[in-house]
Amino acid sequence: MHRTHALALIAALLCVRPVLADADAERENLAMLSHELALLKARAEEAAKQADSTARIKFRYDYLASDLELIKRGIEDHLDAPRQPRPIPPLNGDYRR
Repeated sequence: MHRTHALALIAALLCVRPVLADADAERENLAMLSHELALLKARAEEAAKQADSTARIKFRYDYLASDLELIKRGIEDHLDAPRQPRPIPPLNGDYRR
């Protein structure tokens, strides 16, 4: 391998590393959001138990719980998606005739 090609390969690999770190940070943040949504849902359920049942206008805690669950499920679906690299065709490797 020529020195120029080796340097280009090293530069390309160094550029990929921060992207992978950012993807891991994103996954960590999304996992934290999912956990916080579960806490919010529990808090909303507690608020629903304490709500004034005689109030003229009532807050729809059931709608809130449904929306929180929908958002949480969307995050978890993204987190559970397979993390596989895209397929790359094999290199020929034989450059002589």
